Amino acid sequence: MEKIYGQFDIETIEKIADIVEEKELSEITLTDGDKSITIKGKRIMPPPPAPMPVQFMGAPAANTPAPPAESTLSESEAAMAGEISGNMVKAPIVGTFYAAPSPDKAPFVKVGDEVKKGDVIMIIESMKLMNEIQSEFDGVVDKILVDDGQAVEFDQPVMIIR
Repeated sequence: MEKIYGQFDIETIEKIADIVEEKELSEITLTDGDKSITIKGKRIMPPPPAPMPVQFMGAPAANTPAPPAESTLSESEAAMAGEISGNMVKAPIVGTFYAAPSPDKAPFVKVGDEVKKGDVIMIIESMKLMNEIQSEFDGVVDKILVDDGQAVEFDQPVMIIR
């Protein structure tokens, strides 16, 4: 008479053990209802692979001059910006300044244009999103301080509305 272990007969267990050995498995667990049996093979589970070393790009050597930072205002424009009366429009986010909705369209505003609070005055592209920037002021565009397609930093002066 064949012995039965839980829900599994000895013949089934032997067949599974042969499969574990033949396939060089480390172990197999069979479950039937609330009964389960685990058959372990001779093969030991290999340890997980070691993580690949991460190579960091080194900082520039101390004697390597850093590239010059792009200045959004020339010295004369910076001096004039301090003297010009009006409201300074600053970039609300880091990105790329665009004066027009697309290269073949007219700019949102030009120097001398009258704007009202809420009018779209530029686009700043950030993380591949085009963000329409609205005027916070009523007035006339006195100066545009950056070029179309130029990178702008957060809180950087972009235009003056008086």
